[in-house]
Amino acid sequence: MRPSRRAPDELRPVTLERGVVKYAEGSCLVKFGDTHVLVTATLEDRLPPWLKGQGRGWVTAEYGMLPRATSERTRREASAGKQSGRTVEIQRLIGRSLRTIVDLEALGERQITVDCDVLQADGGTRTASITGAWVALADCIGWMKARNMVKANVMRDNVAAISCGIYNGTPVLDLDYAEDSEAETDANFVMTGDGRIIEVQGTAEREPFTQDEFLKLIALAQKGIARLVDLQKLAVA
Repeated sequence: MRPSRRAPDELRPVTLERGVVKYAEGSCLVKFGDTHVLVTATLEDRLPPWLKGQGRGWVTAEYGMLPRATSERTRREASAGKQSGRTVEIQRLIGRSLRTIVDLEALGERQITVDCDVLQADGGTRTASITGAWVALADCIGWMKARNMVKANVMRDNVAAISCGIYNGTPVLDLDYAEDSEAETDANFVMTGDGRIIEVQGTAEREPFTQDEFLKLIALAQKGIARLVDLQKLAVA
C-alpha cells in the first residue's frame, strides 16, 4: 500500500492554472498534489552572444526553491553566492526539454526565459516544473501571435514529465516525498505529446533494477504523461 493510498498507476491530483501573474507574457501555477510550482515565461528581445545573427531564437529556464518550500527553511542560494549543482542540473533539464518542441527559427531572434519557482515541495518538483512550463510557454507564444510577432506554428508538440519508482517492490507512478525518500528505484521521464522520449533519469537507490522493471516504469510513465498532456490541452483550449 502506498502512503497516499493511491493505485500504482494513479497520479496525484494535478491542476494547471493559467494567467496567474499579471505582468508575465505567460504563466502557470502547477500543482502535483502538495508540490506547487509557479512558472512564468518572459519574452525578451535579446539573445546569448553566440546566437546573434543566426536567424533563430532561444528558450532557457531558471529554477529555484523558496526558503520555506520544505519542512525546514533552506538558505536562499543568492545569499550563498552561487547556485547548487542540483539547481543548475534541473534548470538545464527544463530548458532543453522545452527546446526540443520549439521551432527556434520560427521564434525569430528572441529569447523566452521560463522561471520555475517552487512554492511548496513534496516530491517531483522538476517534473511539475516541466509540465507547467509548457503551459506558460504556450501562453507566451499565444501572446506573441496575438501581436503578429510570429506567424508559423512555433510549438511542434506538447512536453510533460513524471516520476516513477519502485516502492516496496512495486513500480509506482508520480512519487511524493514519502515514497521518493524510501524508494528502491527513482526515475524521471520527460516525453513529448506523441510519446517520444526526451530524457530519462533513473537511479537505483538500494537494489539494482532489472530490464523488466525498467520497462514497467516506462509503461507507467507513458500512461501518466498521456494524462498530463490531456490536462495541458484542456488548460490552453
